[in-house]
Amino acid sequence: MTPIPKEPPKYNDALHRILSTPARFQAVFPHMRSPTVEGRYIHWNKLRHLTPPGGITAEEWWVAVKWARDLTMKRVPINGGKPISFSNPDPLQEMLCDFDRNTSGRVPVSDQIVNPHTRDRYIISTLIEESITSSQLEGASTERKVASDMLRSGRKPRDKDEQMIFNNYLAMKYIRRKAKEQLTADTIVVLHRMVTDNTLDEVDAGRFRTDEDRVRVEDPGTNEVLYIPPSAEGIAQRMEVLCEFANGKHPGGLFIHPVIRAILLHFWLAYEHPFVDGNGRTARALFYWSMINSGYWLCEYISISRIVHQAPARYRNAFLYTETDDNDATYFVLYHLEAVLKAIDALHGYLRKKMEEMSLTQSLLKKSLLFNHRQLAILSHAIRNPAETYTIQSHANSHLVVYETARSDLMALEEMGLLMSSKVGNKYLFTAPGDLEMRLRNLTVHRGGSTR
Repeated sequence: MTPIPKEPPKYNDALHRILSTPARFQAVFPHMRSPTVEGRYIHWNKLRHLTPPGGITAEEWWVAVKWARDLTMKRVPINGGKPISFSNPDPLQEMLCDFDRNTSGRVPVSDQIVNPHTRDRYIISTLIEESITSSQLEGASTERKVASDMLRSGRKPRDKDEQMIFNNYLAMKYIRRKAKEQLTADTIVVLHRMVTDNTLDEVDAGRFRTDEDRVRVEDPGTNEVLYIPPSAEGIAQRMEVLCEFANGKHPGGLFIHPVIRAILLHFWLAYEHPFVDGNGRTARALFYWSMINSGYWLCEYISISRIVHQAPARYRNAFLYTETDDNDATYFVLYHLEAVLKAIDALHGYLRKKMEEMSLTQSLLKKSLLFNHRQLAILSHAIRNPAETYTIQSHANSHLVVYETARSDLMALEEMGLLMSSKVGNKYLFTAPGDLEMRLRNLTVHRGGSTR
């Protein structure tokens, strides 16, 4: 684990020293123009190791950078605490443009997402991935395959780690149902109760902390205290203010981009730390609620926690940089937005791969001598519509053949493992297995000849 970031010099004290000495102000003034250093929005923890420009000290350089940041700083007041502030540097504007371009309604997306027969399968995969990695960030150690099999099969959790993942899965489904509604403190409480069910003492699940709880955020490796949240007094009222912000009621008519609002909501809840435990999982779930509530439907298909889990120290430092620098959440916004863009890139990459696989399978089908034209038609349809159900009569009607011919077609596909049958009353129902494309590729590559 990387060391805790050093707290910056006190800005007002350092600025006063510069202003009280005209020669120093004259030396520092030319550097008070950019909120970034070499295009990066860096914290004192990194800046102090760089060589200052023009003969000024590191502290004076820090004051110059902070001065430039203050010129564009927006502040969101928190009752009883420091306002959450954020600047608008060029890297942030550039990433927002990338985000809007990659998530707008004009961006081309795979038919597998917009197709109602397949979209739920992708949403479920994302819910599972987010549930697992969000839990792993909080210490769950269950293997991904075991956890995924548990969620897909409906098996009950066998230990605390599996319970945490199961809870996150239910919470993410709950968020999807609530996505079009206004956020309330009661919704946050219910969400917390869901993510901590059977992993936290019953008396602590779904209740705001008190000062008696003495909540601290500690480094899991060293037990060093990283953060002490604000006093619990008035926390219920502050949660109401948080909900007003989440619902778009910004103080003084301040405009905040919906993506930044969602990220600030994530940070705000983590900053308040309103619960004894489970705050991180609750905060990440609220980010999803805010994004979907703002119309960014593509975010239903991405897993932020998977990106965060790849470099958890950066996630931690994004919080600590903000908390040690007067609640300047720009660090956290930049980090979080970068994670979102990586998750979107991963989604597009995954969809390109799936489309290539589907295209390859369709090409192999067209060239295959294993199937007659009716079987080719049903397999091609099943690839595009994996939830579809077929009957012997529907197949017969579609191709104007007699019942026995249709039955022979479907039974032959079942023998090859390409369809599965079940009987409801006197009727046989046929569906495609989840790995139909893989089975088809294996079959068409390794076998030849015709079924007839």
